[in-house]
Amino acid sequence: VTEPDKNQLKYYLLRQKQFAEQQNELKELAAFPAVTTDGHQVAIAANIGVVEDVGGALESGSDGIGLYRTEFLYIGREDLPDEREQFEAYKAVAQKLNGKPVIIRTLDIGGDKEIESFAHPEEANPFLGWRGIRISLSKPNVFKTQLRAILRASAFGNILVMYPMISGVEEVRQANNILVAAKTELRAEGQPFDDNLKVGVMIEVPSAAVTADIIAPAADFFSIGTNDLCQYTLAVDRINEKISDLYQPLHPAILRLIKNVIDVSHQHGKKTTICGELAGDPAATLILLGLGLDEFSMSSSSIPQIKKIIRSVSMQKAREVAERALAMQTPRQTSEYAVDVLRDLGVIGV
Repeated sequence: VTEPDKNQLKYYLLRQKQFAEQQNELKELAAFPAVTTDGHQVAIAANIGVVEDVGGALESGSDGIGLYRTEFLYIGREDLPDEREQFEAYKAVAQKLNGKPVIIRTLDIGGDKEIESFAHPEEANPFLGWRGIRISLSKPNVFKTQLRAILRASAFGNILVMYPMISGVEEVRQANNILVAAKTELRAEGQPFDDNLKVGVMIEVPSAAVTADIIAPAADFFSIGTNDLCQYTLAVDRINEKISDLYQPLHPAILRLIKNVIDVSHQHGKKTTICGELAGDPAATLILLGLGLDEFSMSSSSIPQIKKIIRSVSMQKAREVAERALAMQTPRQTSEYAVDVLRDLGVIGV
């Protein structure tokens, strides 16, 4: 509104004041845990791309880092970051967190992300091509260098590692073999590291979600990347504006896949986190909580409002919401129902 009249100006000044009051109220929640009214606690973590993001995550009340995107160390340069450079970056994040966990995702490029130091092939469908773990496994020396840096940094904090774009258990086993080789080298060199480093798998390909029971024995935890999981499950390019209305994270197929992954992880005594945008969506919070999600990971700015929602409800109520959502036939029905529940709880304003 380039030339607001008096009424418009009055309206937006009021909205500005209300927004500031809400933000101040939410900031007070930073020091409190995400625990339901009947005592069920979940972890709320932050997604970061660079070391400097850690401060904002901690100020927002993050329980740790659920996704550290390491590709920012590789993008915008002609050479590859060496082991020492990576080690220093991972170490810095771990030390800033002072014992809180940080999940480091190995190099995730391809699709819409390329780096100058790799010759990326011309592909008709780059999102279905050479990307994620596929690149790492095709360049084992580059992959091992990153794993060595992560392992060395693990001696300075609570670090976990996870592999992106996994489509089946064979890729996990291949990656783990390279991890074992990196450990063997470091052990021979006398370099300290956490020999019990936890290994996670990103579930963002439908085949991985469906075969989670096969993958589970090869991993220590699952992290669902809902952005790509929606794209691949619904056959919708999430950056194509013409079909953006078909990109529906609360689609019954997505919720059923998420439920399967969570159930499988719990059957194997392991945990599941979500690090996609759905984790920071208020409309999805109670559904994911009720499905049994162990950790939400999101942008730092979303943490306070998600905490408020979780702290406003019982786990029993969340399970009822999830069960009803799973029975719905369309994403619109699910979304409208979720918003109605938030309104009844008195948290729709956030």
